[in-house]
Amino acid sequence: MTPRKSRPVGTAKPDPALEETLERIARETLNIETLKTRNSDSLDFHEVAVWRLKEALNAAYQAGLSSASSARSK
Repeated sequence: MTPRKSRPVGTAKPDPALEETLERIARETLNIETLKTRNSDSLDFHEVAVWRLKEALNAAYQAGLSSASSARSK
C-alpha cells in the first residue's frame, strides 16, 4: 500500500458551504465576527471558555453528520 501524500495546509480549494457553516458557528457560538485573518492580535486571537469551545465543536460535528447523511441520500 502506497502512503498518501499530505497536502500543505491551505492549498485545497475552500468549500463555500463549509466556510459559511464554520463562520456561522463561530459567530453564534463563540461570538467571533469572522474567521478571516485580519493581521491584528486583538482581532485574530480570542479568549474562549472551554464550554463554548465544546459547543462549537459539537455544532461542527453535527453539521458534518448532517452533510454526510444528505450526501448519501442523493
